[in-house]
Amino acid sequence: MEAIVESAFGEVAALLVMAAVIGFVGIILRQPLIVSFIAVGLIAGPSALDVVRSDEQISLLSELGIAVLLFLVGIKLDVKLIRSLGAVSLLTGLGQVAFTSVFGYLIGLALGLGHVTSLYVAVALTFSSTIIIVKLLSDKREIDSLHGQIALGFLIVQDLVVVLAMVVLSAIGIGAGDGHGGSGSVLMVLASGLAMVALVFLFVRYVANPLTERLARAPELLVIFAIAQAAMFAAIGDFVGLGKEVGGLMAGVSLASTPYRETIAARLAPLRDFLLLFFFIALGATLDLSLLGTHVTSAVVFSLFVLIGNPMIVIAIMGAMGYRKRTGFLAGMTVAQISEFSLIFITMGVSLGHVEEDALGLVTMVGLVTIAASTYMITYSHQLYALFDPLLGVFERKGTPREPSDGEEHVQDGYTVLIFGLGRFGTAIGMRLKRRGVRVLGVDFNPFAVRRWRELGLDTEYGDATDPEFVAELPLARAEWVVSTVPIHPTGLSHEDTRTTLIQLTRTAGFRGRIVVTSHNPKDTEDLIGAGADMVLEPFQDAADRAVDLLCGGPEIERTEIPQIETEEKQAS
Repeated sequence: MEAIVESAFGEVAALLVMAAVIGFVGIILRQPLIVSFIAVGLIAGPSALDVVRSDEQISLLSELGIAVLLFLVGIKLDVKLIRSLGAVSLLTGLGQVAFTSVFGYLIGLALGLGHVTSLYVAVALTFSSTIIIVKLLSDKREIDSLHGQIALGFLIVQDLVVVLAMVVLSAIGIGAGDGHGGSGSVLMVLASGLAMVALVFLFVRYVANPLTERLARAPELLVIFAIAQAAMFAAIGDFVGLGKEVGGLMAGVSLASTPYRETIAARLAPLRDFLLLFFFIALGATLDLSLLGTHVTSAVVFSLFVLIGNPMIVIAIMGAMGYRKRTGFLAGMTVAQISEFSLIFITMGVSLGHVEEDALGLVTMVGLVTIAASTYMITYSHQLYALFDPLLGVFERKGTPREPSDGEEHVQDGYTVLIFGLGRFGTAIGMRLKRRGVRVLGVDFNPFAVRRWRELGLDTEYGDATDPEFVAELPLARAEWVVSTVPIHPTGLSHEDTRTTLIQLTRTAGFRGRIVVTSHNPKDTEDLIGAGADMVLEPFQDAADRAVDLLCGGPEIERTEIPQIETEEKQAS
């Protein structure tokens, strides 16, 4: 072991080997990769093998991974969507923080903790891990869905609360030595935030497009610039007290309006996954298992409170604001854990002498339980919703006015074809059917894709193809075809096949027409036919067949132009 950790390079090599081996075992056992990577940190940390010695180097890679992750989230943010979701994000974020703080404090007192310790623990429980949640939603391809966008919004609100809480705590510690309060520090953070927003606005208005157009002549330089932008804004955000997460997010927003954002996102995705490995390793290595022996009962109670109470308050707030119970449930799943900032916050309290070290052990144990459990809750959120659906009706207002759906307008209309998945392929099919006079209704879980179809003059419904209640409400009775072009992304997180689920749900809802799904390999095609599909389209093979026909002198087909769809549609797909 000493030979391995003699150099930072050998240490990193050992960690990568451990991550590959444990990650592979995790996939065989059908476990989320995040759990495997945190396990690597625990095994390599001081509580087990004690491999992690180069804390500064690993922390640097971890922080760069955070900046790149939030940068890639920001680069795909839609400004119009931010405006429409601002209210629910703010109210849900603040409501969850207030609920967890108040009831967490009361639970702490009931468990026999002191007033100060109860307050610290309660505040620590309000912080959810933006990094873990964004990674999970990105892997599930749900970061662009309505519940994903709302979750991202209230997570950013939480991050700002974290910043203010830590600034106030730091100011208290400084003030204890020099007699000054912390109001000046808080005002400084707020002023810095406004200054960063102004900087991003000016950059977008005058610099972003011409600069990226020039840099795009050398794609490698464009990627380096994007990384530099993410790191620079994250460093500025950290320096002014806003945190690296907010800085990285704003860096992405600064390039979100450029025509090269998809190129940047595609090039940076592998780098993000590599760097985030070190974040999870660092997180696991900071969890001191020697502190877990105390307050076991309290840790169990607080863990149940976070796993159940936090999602419930989100569902209640969103239901009161007019969102469907499904949207509230899926968004609520994202706050069922505490974050790495919870440990940092308690550590600050220990260093200031406000709480004892056993409070850090208590929060560490809650962190282990909630992070592991919530990872599975988010991964299998759709299955959990199906389980709890009968109990959630009390949280849904009649009509759900906030959902971006025109269901009442279209539900009685007679559509010949329903298309699930409004990506590039689905849009092309829809436009051609419309041109031939066929009535088409498009369905997608991405608000961006729904809005794009409406701009193209096509009828749409916002909804999830795996939601039994939603599928049952669609106008299936008079439809002749159901077409699924929903892309399948094997991520190692969830093995649910949306196509098979859709076949089962439409038949259960009484659909008697023909079902068409897409496939990209022969094995999938056989399985889908066996699952009940009437026809399987293989886009690449079908396109190749048509290309050969044209090359051999077959008749050409007049093309249907889809205006302004190519660049923007990549985000929706």
